[in-house]
Amino acid sequence: MTKIDFTSLSRILTSAILGFLTVTFLLNWTATGNAFERINQTFWGVAIKGYDTVAYHTEGRAIKGQPKYSHEWNDAKWYFASAENRDLFAADPERYAPQYGGY
Repeated sequence: MTKIDFTSLSRILTSAILGFLTVTFLLNWTATGNAFERINQTFWGVAIKGYDTVAYHTEGRAIKGQPKYSHEWNDAKWYFASAENRDLFAADPERYAPQYGGY
């Protein structure tokens, strides 16, 4: 009768499970869209910390946006200083959105 060495078997199984979990984690973490969010946003989903991205183009400076002038695009909420800036962004978000998601 063959004697089974349970200590060695336990080590092999533990190593295999840890290896599988490590590979699974790395594949999920590096998958497209999982490495980082497409748009830099706050915990509450507000893009670029609530600043008006259109104002950077039209006024050349940072202006804090207001929730009452918001627009949802690319899975984020965008705040603007005015309804006019919100409408400009809504018409052509690619033009006004920051490069590389604002990172």
